[in-house]
Amino acid sequence: MNNQHPFSKHLISENAKVIEALPMLDSLGADAILFVVKEKNVLLGSLTDGDIRRGLIKGKSIEQKVTEFIQGNPKCIVKNEYNLADIIEYRKNNYKIIPVIDQDNKIVNIINFRLIKSYLPVDAIVMAGGRGERLKPLTDTTPKPLLKVGDMPIIEHNLNRLIGFGVDDFWITIKYLGNQIKDYFKHGEVQGVNIHYIEEEQPLGTVGAARQAQGLKHNTILLTNSDLLTNLDYEDFYLHFINSEADFSVVTIPYTVTIPYAVLETKNEEVLSFKEKPTYTYFSNGGIYLMKKEVLEVIPLNQFFNATDLMERIISQGKKVVSYPHRGYWLDIGKHEEYQKAQEDIKHIKF
Repeated sequence: MNNQHPFSKHLISENAKVIEALPMLDSLGADAILFVVKEKNVLLGSLTDGDIRRGLIKGKSIEQKVTEFIQGNPKCIVKNEYNLADIIEYRKNNYKIIPVIDQDNKIVNIINFRLIKSYLPVDAIVMAGGRGERLKPLTDTTPKPLLKVGDMPIIEHNLNRLIGFGVDDFWITIKYLGNQIKDYFKHGEVQGVNIHYIEEEQPLGTVGAARQAQGLKHNTILLTNSDLLTNLDYEDFYLHFINSEADFSVVTIPYTVTIPYAVLETKNEEVLSFKEKPTYTYFSNGGIYLMKKEVLEVIPLNQFFNATDLMERIISQGKKVVSYPHRGYWLDIGKHEEYQKAQEDIKHIKF
């Protein structure tokens, strides 16, 4: 077994005896289920207190191997071959802990719905290569994504929230002081996720480096700036994207503007109507996107390219781009006053 993974506490070898399994189940408390594996963590079955009790009633002994007590063919999720409807169905049916296996039946993760909200079938690309000029001198020796908000870096808030929705495959784009970010997260062992890095040799804009992501696991890509603070419901965002049958979706932030005077509608100097002190709502780019994987191919290689360039290009190609209005908390930490606001907001807003 690979003990570096947080889920290893749920794994037990096929050669173990039931007497060894009992203290492991006890230590898991409310999460008391073990998955019996053979070499390379290949799943054989599941084991609970109830399975052991039923085996003992049938005359079996705690000195026997766990394989004598297991339930074969437990509920599981096949990596890259599931959809969100499957996850929602598991939640509705009160399945709490489910192994994730690859095509060789090897356990690659174990999800626990007591600890995460969902298990989204997306890869996340986190853009973290910016210089953070407007936050100098704080960014003279620290990359902006590693500036702390509360007790952890800005980027870690973002990763933790995505992990909370079951995202476990990450690509982080880095440039300025990027080695500090690599040293901080390494390859995601502590978080129980997979983190890869894309190193920009030159500034490539807000999405340019995303084209270099190799080995993406899913057909849907979530791309986000690393310097945002938000309580966005990523599952609802994903469902909206799928139900819209869109190629690309952008989180938008509503801004309400009230005009303090009557506004007249005119044509050739003739007044047609007027509104007394009207209120208008406009939507701004929130820096978080969902897209079909093939959209990444629209981004030119090794060229400066912004998200707005990408949206304009795919719209011109006839692809469907939709807006997902977010009415919860959202803050772009770009300037000192926004950074100070984040320090206060983090004390009161549940993320």
